[in-house]
Amino acid sequence: MNSKRTAFATLLGVGALALFADPVLAQGYDSTTEELIRGLNTQLLYMAIPITVLVEGILIYTVWKYRNNDDPKPTKENRRLEISWTIATALVLLVVGYASYGVMANEYVATTGDDLNPGEDAVEVEVVGEKYLWNYNYEGENVSTQGTLVLPSNTDIYLHVTSTDWIHALHVPELGLKQDAMPGQHNTIKTQINSSAEGETYQLYCAEYCGVGHSKMLGEVEVVSEDEYQDWLDEQSGNASS
Repeated sequence: MNSKRTAFATLLGVGALALFADPVLAQGYDSTTEELIRGLNTQLLYMAIPITVLVEGILIYTVWKYRNNDDPKPTKENRRLEISWTIATALVLLVVGYASYGVMANEYVATTGDDLNPGEDAVEVEVVGEKYLWNYNYEGENVSTQGTLVLPSNTDIYLHVTSTDWIHALHVPELGLKQDAMPGQHNTIKTQINSSAEGETYQLYCAEYCGVGHSKMLGEVEVVSEDEYQDWLDEQSGNASS
């Protein structure tokens, strides 16, 4: 009995530690997109832990109870048990599907043609991948840059991602942003970066193998305030005209 209690207490302890082990729970979110995605991951974690503890607890208990059984017998048919676990599984899948749909259908996670209605204050940038660098064309501003993507906080941002040669993929993990860059089409990401990210610089990667220079196809995302962003645009426009 003491061994069973010890095993059960260990399982509960592992589950409790897992609940507090996720570093995301102790951190703020830098963008709306990241908040939605990581929030969903946390919700699914909360659901998975008790299920895992229950299943593993039953498994360990069964192994322990029948460890000295040298003549095992086939399990008898139990329709109630089969119906119960089938219904329980279906309920879990329904809850997971409902929670996931609420996030995956959000315009800040999966932008569709119906969501492409940028307001007057929205920032639109065409992100063009080519081997092996990133170009940024700020729509309506007559500004184009390479390497560093400057974005304002607290503003709806639309990144229209495309490519000039073959498939690349824009990926900024810390902001929860990822989108394929494909020749001949634009795939759009909509996001909003929180003011807490002002002054921060984030690594930008190509997440699709695109040739020998793939590992060097890097960039940065620099987050500034709205006023600093406007000053930066004015400076870039002045440099372009001169």
